[in-house]
Amino acid sequence: MPDTTTLEPTQTLTITDSCAARIKTLREMEGNDGLMLRIAVSGGGCSGFQYGFSLDDNRADDDCAFEHAGVIVVIDETSLGLLEGSEVDFKTDLGGSFFQIANPNATSSCGCGASFSI
Repeated sequence: MPDTTTLEPTQTLTITDSCAARIKTLREMEGNDGLMLRIAVSGGGCSGFQYGFSLDDNRADDDCAFEHAGVIVVIDETSLGLLEGSEVDFKTDLGGSFFQIANPNATSSCGCGASFSI
């Protein structure tokens, strides 16, 4: 069962075991135990907003941090407002391997899941 770390009563994000395992693997590949998964939402994509994923070893002043199984996911406060209550997972299928967000705030999303609208 995925663990949910709550920073404030209204700010939650679930990180699955699969997501945590992939972040650990990426840290090992990069040789940097301080790497965190950064998720950001920006305007664009075919549905209005798009998800961005990167590895980062620095935290900004407006970052909210969520921890699960020894890894950290950071999200800036603005993006968190659009991602609140979401689940971050890592999937592997015939199309490839990718981080995926199940966002309860999205009213629609594109076919590949990389963008959404509210």
